[in-house]
Amino acid sequence: MIPLGLTVLILVADVLTDKGSQLGPLLVVSPAITASFAGPRLTGLMGLLAVTSQILAPLFEGTGITAGVQIQIIGLAIVSGFLVALRAVRDLRERQLAHTRSIAAAAQEVLIRPLPKRCGALRIATDYIAAELGAQIGGDLYAAVHTGGATRVIIGDVRGKGLPAIKDTALLLGAFHGSAYRNLSLPRMAMHLGNAMCWSWAKAADHNLEALECFVTVLLLDFPDNIERVETISCGHPPPLLLHKHDVSALDARSPGLPLGITTPSEDQYAVDTFSFEASDVLLLYTDGVIETAGPRGSFYPLAMRIAAWDGTGGPEHLVRYVHEDLLAHAHGRLGDDAALLAIQRVS
Repeated sequence: MIPLGLTVLILVADVLTDKGSQLGPLLVVSPAITASFAGPRLTGLMGLLAVTSQILAPLFEGTGITAGVQIQIIGLAIVSGFLVALRAVRDLRERQLAHTRSIAAAAQEVLIRPLPKRCGALRIATDYIAAELGAQIGGDLYAAVHTGGATRVIIGDVRGKGLPAIKDTALLLGAFHGSAYRNLSLPRMAMHLGNAMCWSWAKAADHNLEALECFVTVLLLDFPDNIERVETISCGHPPPLLLHKHDVSALDARSPGLPLGITTPSEDQYAVDTFSFEASDVLLLYTDGVIETAGPRGSFYPLAMRIAAWDGTGGPEHLVRYVHEDLLAHAHGRLGDDAALLAIQRVS
């Protein structure tokens, strides 16, 4: 209605004003405004109305269509045609972008499968915050598998960005699912994952020297269904935070292993740590993108202190939502790195 109203307003003003005034060229605003929000068809229609108004104005005035008016009509028609063409190209690119985003969303669901809200004796909630606007896939990863009377969980962070990080993420998650269903012990699982990554990067190093500098930090966890404990192996990953009643404590590894890919792994490199994990306890896993998010004054996000202020209601879903909103507020809406959150609560 706005461009249509402007067309009528300009036409009436051109007819009522002095014959020496030429307001017809202002009619170009009608198709220009329409092109900013509508498709090529409506833009073309407004352009046609603008050209028609340019023709009618001198007829209503009684001056006739002079050579100058003919030039204005031709110019207005050419500009309207360009606006229609530009709008058509923009619509095509928007459709291509929407298609690409739908493919990316499907790939994200295949690569990092949505975790069930209930897995064995656990309630699970996840959140992934991409640093790059519109991105849905990155180097942060998590997965959970329930097998053999226990739930196996992994959270990790692949060094690097872009397609290489996505390939490493896919390889690591595939290796995790394969080893989890084979009921390997946690040290053997860590060794299996490390061997898989070293094999992949050794092949890639033949034509990409950056592959020699790749590594991935990983935290592996095993939650028995009938025993109130959790077993962990840390491969250079930040320690999880345990919320027990109103206390928050970090489950630091006694002897953390190196990130996967630094050296050829062996089973004796990885020590299993066992911690109490009682009913209603909540364990928060995260990647370094959370604790390394800097505020406007350069201070890192104080995760442990902030979750200590959480009211404890709503379970793991409420916790990840609380951290998500608080983290974005700390960073003023933009993170410098991808961040993944995984909250786990024992319910039985």
